[in-house]
Parts: sequence; structure tokens; C-alpha cells
Amino acid sequence: MHLPNRAGPRTVALETTLLLHGVPHEAAKGLAKDLAGDVRAGGGEPALIGVLAGLPIVGLSEAELDLLLAASAAGSHAVPKANTSNLGILMAQGSHAATTVSTTMELAAAAGVRVFATGGLGGVHQGWASTLDISTDLFALTRFPVAVVASGVKSLLDIPATREALETLGVPVVGFKTDKFPAFYLRESAAGVDARFDDVAKLAAFVSSELERTGRGVLVVNPISREDELDCAEFERWLLQARKHAEDHGASGRHVTPAILGALHLISRGATLRANIALVRSNARLAGQLRAAMG
Repeated sequence: MHLPNRAGPRTVALETTLLLHGVPHEAAKGLAKDLAGDVRAGGGEPALIGVLAGLPIVGLSEAELDLLLAASAAGSHAVPKANTSNLGILMAQGSHAATTVSTTMELAAAAGVRVFATGGLGGVHQGWASTLDISTDLFALTRFPVAVVASGVKSLLDIPATREALETLGVPVVGFKTDKFPAFYLRESAAGVDARFDDVAKLAAFVSSELERTGRGVLVVNPISREDELDCAEFERWLLQARKHAEDHGASGRHVTPAILGALHLISRGATLRANIALVRSNARLAGQLRAAMG
């Protein structure tokens, strides 16, 4: 794939879906700067990934991000989300696009970037047995040699089924200072990890050898900090209300998760958004440390 590649040594990939679809428009540019600073604080170099007029770019400039933000201000469909199934179509159409986890992995791998920081992975949705609603993020980990630093998967997904799917797909899941698989806003779920690392250098040695050995991805799970974690019972109440809100408004298919997340932000009076930002910034710092330790 021919694409503008501004990645260099110690580069950490960052997605654009969070900025263009996951936070209020007025907060996006500030968050982009914060995430870049967090990666640098860890010893890495940030590379924001997006698609501008059909051209995928690894390492968007500030001016290029401004163009995407200006386009996204026109409406939620002005800058669509690109996943591995529609990336080529959006490129052929000359469209702008925000990269999701799977597409960020694909473009990062093509540019030789080996570490990617995000908030949470997509996974197996509730009711998957009847709809087969499974995120392409899980399959991207089997195709692209990138270490993804994330706080598990969003708490509204079927976490046991997601964890089982990762095992079935042969994706190693390692915890940083945790024995439990995180649930995004919550530090722990009932699921476990394949191994725990408490030292960044040892984690880096494993990730480097595993990416080289398999040519596939590794999931590094980093739980939200204790001070930023949401109260479990309160979150469950918010989630029930958000699901009903999404159902009442006719959300279906790929629109269910964004509808629930949007409702959660409103119902929680911004608490879930604040937690989301806190955990993705923590992941960016860890990703910077991991990339620096990989040499």
C-alpha cells in the first residue's frame, strides 16, 4: 500500500475515530495534543492516523487534522468511520475517513509501526448468537503485527464471549499490572489474561519477540486507574437506561454501540466521557513507554 508515512523510530499509532466521533467537537483538538504529549512523556513519538480525501496518512499534521475536524463539524456522516471492510471503498471514493481500531492497525502495520494506543477494543456484542455481531477489531489482531494497548473492551459488550473469541483466534492477551481482563470503565471483569507483566522492559521483550515470531498482533490490557474507575452498580444502572434509550430510538446493527455510548454520556452527566479520556491517556503513556523499551 502506498501511503504518506511520517513514522519514525519509536512511533506509536493513534486513531482518529475517538477524536472525530467519540468526544465533543470542541474537545477534539485539545485531546489530540494531550495524547501526543502522553506518548512523548512515555518516550515514544505519536503518529495520528486518518484518511484525507481518499489518502491514508500515518502521521497527520496539525493542519490535516484541522481539515478533518472542520469536515466533521458539518455532520456525523461527513467523515465516516473506516474499518477494514470499507477502507478501500472510501479511498476509491476520495472520501475523508476516521480510522477505527482495525483500520489503524492495518495502516500502522503497512507503515512499519508496531505499537498502537487506543481506549477499548471492539468485541462480541450481546445477542451475538443470533446476529453474529462481532467486531472486526478481533480479526485485525490475527492479521497485523501490532501491539494494541487498550483497557479491554467496552463494558456493554459480551466480555466472556469476547475473551473466548480472542483465545479461539490465537491472540495473546497480556495484562500490565493486572491478572484480570479490564472492562473499559471498570478495572476488572470475570475474565482473565494469558500472562501478567509488571515491568515495561519485560513486557517489551515479550511483545518484540511475539510480533516477530508470529506476524500477528498482541493485546496489552491496561486497566483504568482506581481514581478514574466508575462505580460498578451506578454504571450498571446507567447502562440499562442507555440500552433502553437506544432501543426506543430504533438503533440497530453498527449504530447500536454509538447510540448507547452517546446515551451513557448524557445519563452519567459526562462521567463516562471523563473516564474514557482518562483511560485512553493512560494507555497512550504506557504505549510510549512500551515503544521506547522495544528499542
